[in-house]
Amino acid sequence: MKSTRRKFLQNGTLAGLGVLSASQGLAAPFYIAKDWKISPNDKIRLATVGMGIQGHYDTNSALKVPGVELVAVADLYTDRHIRTKEVFGKDIFTTRDYRELLTRSDIDAVLIATPDHWHDTITIDSLKAGKNVYCEKPMVQQISEGRAVIDAWKASGKTMQVGSQSISGSVFQEAKRLLQAGEIGQINFIESNSDRFNSIGAWNYTIPDDATAENTNWDVYLKDTPKLSFDPKRYFRWRNYKYYGTGVAGDLFVHLITGVHYATGSHGPNRIFASGNLSFWKDGRDVPDVMVAILDYPKTAQFEPFQMVLRVNFANAGAIVNNTRIIGSEGQLDIRGNSLILSKNKLQKAPGFGGYDSVFTFPEEKQKTMEAAYKAKYSEEDRKYIPVKETTFKAPDGENSSILHFANFFDNIRKGSQSTIEDPVFGFRAAAPVLACNESYFQQKPILWDPETMKLKKK
Repeated sequence: MKSTRRKFLQNGTLAGLGVLSASQGLAAPFYIAKDWKISPNDKIRLATVGMGIQGHYDTNSALKVPGVELVAVADLYTDRHIRTKEVFGKDIFTTRDYRELLTRSDIDAVLIATPDHWHDTITIDSLKAGKNVYCEKPMVQQISEGRAVIDAWKASGKTMQVGSQSISGSVFQEAKRLLQAGEIGQINFIESNSDRFNSIGAWNYTIPDDATAENTNWDVYLKDTPKLSFDPKRYFRWRNYKYYGTGVAGDLFVHLITGVHYATGSHGPNRIFASGNLSFWKDGRDVPDVMVAILDYPKTAQFEPFQMVLRVNFANAGAIVNNTRIIGSEGQLDIRGNSLILSKNKLQKAPGFGGYDSVFTFPEEKQKTMEAAYKAKYSEEDRKYIPVKETTFKAPDGENSSILHFANFFDNIRKGSQSTIEDPVFGFRAAAPVLACNESYFQQKPILWDPETMKLKKK
């Protein structure tokens, strides 16, 4: 394939944060440099709600985009106010009540990195207050919450981005281009894994020894969940509990599904079944540490129906290879982190003859007659084995998909556009199937979903 230089502004993606590279001849998309001189009037003032692990990572990524300034932070845990000022500056305004941020005229955008059960409420409140919103994945904790977020976004006219950032990176951009070009033929199967084998990877985050119901604002944290006595595990390790998080599906499957939806253009599956168990991390959590899901995808304008199988194993003591394989009738895409391998493998025109075949069980004279007929019907070229061809694409050193994702968000804010690469409709179509995985697991039955109307279906 011939290398090309072209603009890669898919769905409004902001270019200029990296030049892509390819090896072994695979055509590389090319980011066009952009003038980064931002006038003071175009500066975007940001507030972050939730300064835990992802809140810190996201805020740092957002501030690497030129013309962005952190103004304020909200977090229920008071010690994180101290840390915010240590990291981002002593003049940052801090509060335990996110609603204080929404009344401020000097805040243009709100970054939401709270536990999942708070996503919908803070998002809707922020949009109604006239703020642009970047909300971490999954966009909502319950399927029933999705439509209200979409409606609030549409009514607000503001920009919103959901934070499953890998689709802003060059690898998934290239995967999308290759699939649209028909490089692997018709997709028939996709598998994607996200395994781990360590305590922090299993969400057992460090808990401060002085945490109390008072300095964590425990009663507010609980929101509309059951009113339990203070439990620091449920606060600092919230992903382990279905009241506050969304388990392995909402934390990890959502990334895998987001990438596949972006690359294939699919709106989602119509049947979801998940199975799993709590295998190793029996530490009080009530969500599984091993889960496998099968998702049936319906026919679209470009692709025939296909299946996707997702797996997470938090107790994988074997070789961990986290990848997504998109398999088609003429090859496959193997996506691993910052690289993509395209394997082309077409069947020869002639069917097989001989070898592990029934022909040797026939009388010898019949074998000779059949072989002669076979060679007369199919030329040597038709019978020739076509070797597998592999080409590799690699993202450039230093490319950061999270920064690119934020850049897309901020660029659309400046344009007054709602067309981010992962708007709430896209975000809900990625979130709903993974939330359906949880429903399937706990209800022990398949879940039927309409990806077009974004509604659960009855059998």
